Amino acid sequence: MNKSKLIIFLIFNALVFFQCNLDKSQKKKNTTTKDSAINNKQEVKSQNSEVLDKELEEKKSIILNDKNAIPFFFQYQKENLENSVRISTRFGNIDIQLFENTPYHRANFIYLTKKGYFNNTTFHRVVPGFIIQGGNSDRYETAKKRGEIGKYLLPPDTRKGYSHHRGVIAMPSSEIENPYKLASPYEFFIVQQSPGAYHLDGSYTIFGKVIAGMEVVDIINKQKTDKRETPLTNIFMDVSILEK
Repeated sequence: MNKSKLIIFLIFNALVFFQCNLDKSQKKKNTTTKDSAINNKQEVKSQNSEVLDKELEEKKSIILNDKNAIPFFFQYQKENLENSVRISTRFGNIDIQLFENTPYHRANFIYLTKKGYFNNTTFHRVVPGFIIQGGNSDRYETAKKRGEIGKYLLPPDTRKGYSHHRGVIAMPSSEIENPYKLASPYEFFIVQQSPGAYHLDGSYTIFGKVIAGMEVVDIINKQKTDKRETPLTNIFMDVSILEK
């Protein structure tokens, strides 16, 4: 190989080496740009997720009171359309259909069910041949749940044409400083009396009816109670959304 050919050979190899390094550099740059774009997208997605989680958490953590309860349930009943629940006891299940034209009371019951409020509460009042009443207990856990959800009452809704037939579920009124019979949202009663307890009409909001499990209501209604109409043995319940 003469001198001129050697020079050409060296120049050619130098060009090839330079081109290879240039391709690697460009590829690395493209990869870095792509990774940066992906990271930016992930960061934006993460920020959006954090905002959404924060909004959901704020909805979950709202403390209800007499001022914000109705606006809250007005919106809640639009977004939560469930209208059937199951009350599970050691005697069996009681399935309830909630009426859509009592929207605040339906929404309240669905909200408390989803919050797990009713779980481990009891049927704390049993009046033979009349009603069974649930949603309360003397447990610290129940008082704590009420404190976390809030203190509020619901307005009565007694003009929808419902009567206290056997098997309807209604909301009792608070007995403390309550001349307008505002409803106590944490409790409910089921009419066991046959054909019904019609003397209650116009006083309490009926917001649903038993669609299965009246035999369980009858069994609970026959349990022995003390002088305060409290069952001698606790009758605990769990309440869940009844999937269709």
